[in-house]
Amino acid sequence: MRDRNGDLNTAHLIGDIGRRATRGGTVMLGAQVVKLVAQFGSVIVLARVLAPAEFGLIAMVGAMTALFEIVKELGLSAATMQKTDITHEQVSALFWINTGAGCLIAACLALGAPVIARFYGQPDLEAVTRWLALGFVMSGATVQHWALLRRQMRFSAIAIAETGSELMAFVVAVVLAFQGWGHWALVAQRLAAPLLVMTGCWILCRWRPSLPRRTPGIPELLGFGLSVSGCGILATLARSVDQILVGRLFGAATLGLYERAARLVLVPMNSINAPLYSVAMPALSRLVDEPQRFRRAFGVLIERVAMVTMPAAAGAAVASDWVTNLLFGPKWEAMSPLITCFALVAAVQPTLMTAGLIYLPQGRSRDLLRSTAIDVALAIASFVAGIPYGAVGVAGAYAAIGLVIRLPVCFYLAAGQGPVTQRDLYLRITPSVVASLAVAAVVWILRNGVMPESLLAAPLVALAVAAVVGMLTAGVAFLLMRPSRDAMTGVVRSLFSRHPPQPVSTTFAEEVAE
Repeated sequence: MRDRNGDLNTAHLIGDIGRRATRGGTVMLGAQVVKLVAQFGSVIVLARVLAPAEFGLIAMVGAMTALFEIVKELGLSAATMQKTDITHEQVSALFWINTGAGCLIAACLALGAPVIARFYGQPDLEAVTRWLALGFVMSGATVQHWALLRRQMRFSAIAIAETGSELMAFVVAVVLAFQGWGHWALVAQRLAAPLLVMTGCWILCRWRPSLPRRTPGIPELLGFGLSVSGCGILATLARSVDQILVGRLFGAATLGLYERAARLVLVPMNSINAPLYSVAMPALSRLVDEPQRFRRAFGVLIERVAMVTMPAAAGAAVASDWVTNLLFGPKWEAMSPLITCFALVAAVQPTLMTAGLIYLPQGRSRDLLRSTAIDVALAIASFVAGIPYGAVGVAGAYAAIGLVIRLPVCFYLAAGQGPVTQRDLYLRITPSVVASLAVAAVVWILRNGVMPESLLAAPLVALAVAAVVGMLTAGVAFLLMRPSRDAMTGVVRSLFSRHPPQPVSTTFAEEVAE
């Protein structure tokens, strides 16, 4: 008889953690690129077929139910990944808690659907809400299998389940949209994804739960999970309040523009968080007793994230009208200023999320909850401040507060304990800030004084030229600064050398292996 705790054992990972993290990072990055293409394609293709108001209807329900996604999980996937000596009986108990929470949330949404429809003044939302409630049943039964695959660092299996479901759900939505299903094509997409993820995780993870029973150690796991869940609830609240306000005050069409702009810009940036969490969380957790290795590895992590995301966001902010005209067409023209605002949000959001990874490996779940509460309060304050100026005002205030206040506060709180200092964090992102300013300036000069009118009138050509010039500008800026030059050298060396590079200039996974 197979040992039921065999799927929980992680002792065999320790001696090989560097290679597994390197391979896992590569696999997850590749999978994330595929998912990103699917999500990006979904945004563009479906926007060409459906009207902004149809996206707005789904966004209304999504904003109201986003909190339940976190409540359903209760932070118990993090508890399963983090606890070194968890047992089969404990994971089984957590499985039934997650499954029960998903079913309870689905029932509450089905009963509360008329209230949501009346709140927004949209009768169609009643049926939409009841159908979308089914997704919670499926995702609740997936949480622990998902966590066990990550606990075992089975990144290929994770990539198959998540990427395959994303692609197939996208195909379902596109087919139905072209057949005239309207907003029901989007509902089908949101139901297909959790169904396929659940099926994939159950097939790829051999573990199966026992029948429900009283199990020792569950209160401790729930306590840890609830701290993590509290952070997730607060963070999701920050991402939902603006859409609830925009939908309630300005209508479905405006919310459709607002939500699509946010999704277009922030989904690619936020997609970085999933592979980071999958690879960095277990790796950093194993380094928590080695302060210098932890400090070095975390510094490499946040440095690479900033180098990839900040310059790209800066270029998108300046070229937002080209992006809108090329990808969405004339009926979405009002989205352009929203894309500019969300691009500024995207310049700091991945760095904020990366800084948040410092807490759980160190066991600082209460500190994470406190810092998340402060960050959410700042975000909600920015939304309220921007309401008098419409949807663009809400997005603009969110961007301004993020740049000026949220990032410094995040660094101050994250570096409050442990080997990573505020100075470490600022030094790691400084080259990316400089490169981003250079990219924004060069692209602005290009479009306002260098590029001829014939090119300006062709969004595809203009955007392609701006992208090339922006990448060259960022590359030159990084090469002129020693820290980023060392980082780029380390990445190139790790790609073409069979031997591990020196710690100062390695990729994150190889930094763990040092």
